[in-house]
Amino acid sequence: MAKTFGDYVRKRREARRETDDAFSVRQLAQRIGVEPSFLSKVERDEVPPPSEAKVVALARELGEDPDVLLALAGKVSSDLQQAIRKRPELFASLIRELKHMPDHAVLRIVREVRDGKW
Repeated sequence: MAKTFGDYVRKRREARRETDDAFSVRQLAQRIGVEPSFLSKVERDEVPPPSEAKVVALARELGEDPDVLLALAGKVSSDLQQAIRKRPELFASLIRELKHMPDHAVLRIVREVRDGKW
């Protein structure tokens, strides 16, 4: 399993490259709007992950969940940051309570909130 953002990105890109030549470093970098040398350095963890917008573009190109790539990059999407800023104490408390819960329990809470069943 990939341990760093760069390693994860490299493994995902190389897996896609096995079946699609459009996933070379050069071509992928061009599609997300960065220099190939920069993307190569990101993949080798020689530079920090790019901006939120570039990470999201990279996730979309690779067919990955943008929030997962942002988390691996040590970032939180701007829409989540806005939500947290509105009620920081509540969200901090909620996240701390959820962090030790099993996935099925967290998913149940998410479904209840999404469906309005509280």
